[in-house]
Amino acid sequence: MHPRGACVLLGLLLLANASLQQAPNKKKLLKKEATKDAAIEDLQKQIDAILQELNLLKEQQALQTVCLKGIKVHNKCFLVDSVKKRYHAASEDCNSMGGVLFAPLSGSENDQLRDYIRQSLGQDERVWLGVNDMVTEGDWTDQTGERIAYKNWDTSGSGAPQPDGGAAQNCAVLSAAPGGKWFDESCREERVSICQFNIV
Repeated sequence: MHPRGACVLLGLLLLANASLQQAPNKKKLLKKEATKDAAIEDLQKQIDAILQELNLLKEQQALQTVCLKGIKVHNKCFLVDSVKKRYHAASEDCNSMGGVLFAPLSGSENDQLRDYIRQSLGQDERVWLGVNDMVTEGDWTDQTGERIAYKNWDTSGSGAPQPDGGAAQNCAVLSAAPGGKWFDESCREERVSICQFNIV
């Protein structure tokens, strides 16, 4: 064989050998990349889980602060806001803190909250309830839109039985007077409020 042809043939063999050796290296690199991606994904999941746990701890700490400042009734904490506001502003302020305007679910809860209002604000105060009939007149619902099961409207002989305001009075208040009776009022009135926070 001609020396020049032998050199060309040798060069081709060397190139072929080099490319064959690179193929397994490429596979190894791809395998390393996949392992690295899986590890990064696993770390990201761990970080997300830690962040979720941290947020839960922050919520629990906030609820403990609320419970320390307010009162705890059943599995809920209640905190009075003594600044008088219209119904919608009071509701939005409660929502921004992670709560809702309170809506008693029983006579016992209603009485405990009436006593809390009397101690915190006085016996002549009326506070916003998280109860309204804005959507359908006469259909009183809580802030989730669910029809309320417990009601404590003032139906005594003095004045018209409650609720009596028709379309002009779509928001409910709880009176701190004995009995803790409910009245309907215009949502534009300015009243104090109590935020309710559920303890999980």
